[in-house]
Amino acid sequence: MSYRNPVPTVDVILQEGSRILLIRRKKDPFANSLALPGGFVNEGETVEDAAKREVLEETSLEIEPIDILGVYSDPNRDPRKHVMSVVFVGIVISGNAKASDDAASVQWVEVADIEKQQLAFDHALILRDYIKWRRANEVFWSTKRRNW
Repeated sequence: MSYRNPVPTVDVILQEGSRILLIRRKKDPFANSLALPGGFVNEGETVEDAAKREVLEETSLEIEPIDILGVYSDPNRDPRKHVMSVVFVGIVISGNAKASDDAASVQWVEVADIEKQQLAFDHALILRDYIKWRRANEVFWSTKRRNW
């Protein structure tokens, strides 16, 4: 029997002061676009450990997930295949932001300037939800009714 299930990923929002950390992607899809740090969950790995590993690999920062913004599972969010992401909010524990692995560069972007950025995947939606979350502490998902 063959199954075609969504593939789990993680994305991490790191905010320091009025800035959010984004990476510039090296590879397609969305090469050269800004994105949240994150990536695929390895077999045998928790999503929390995947979040820590992916951020370390891409930004050289040790982080700690402190909350979950939500789960994003729109089948069209990634052009490669059906990918779902658990989006964490994290804090930096140690290190200096430096690009490596799949990241061509790292960039701290002012929250006020996020809407002006061309972001990969559904990361613009995720960051809009994050800004709302900071005010109301809601949880979000792909198909949540947004205009109540």
